[in-house]
Amino acid sequence: MGYVFVIGNCINCKRQFTFSPSKVPSIRVNGIREPVCKTCILQANILRKEKGMDPFSITEGAYEADNENEVQF
Repeated sequence: MGYVFVIGNCINCKRQFTFSPSKVPSIRVNGIREPVCKTCILQANILRKEKGMDPFSITEGAYEADNENEVQF
């Protein structure tokens, strides 16, 4: 059994981070799914709460390695 994770840059802050390719929160930019780091999601949720909006959810394991048999693209 193996594990899979991706090293990429956050679309918002541009910092490099590791994440699960199928669970990481993302936004679409020009039709392409772009990852968002945990720090940026948590900061966005503070602003969303202040505006009375629902927070973005973070799927369990979003910033961890996935079992290779569970990866969905």
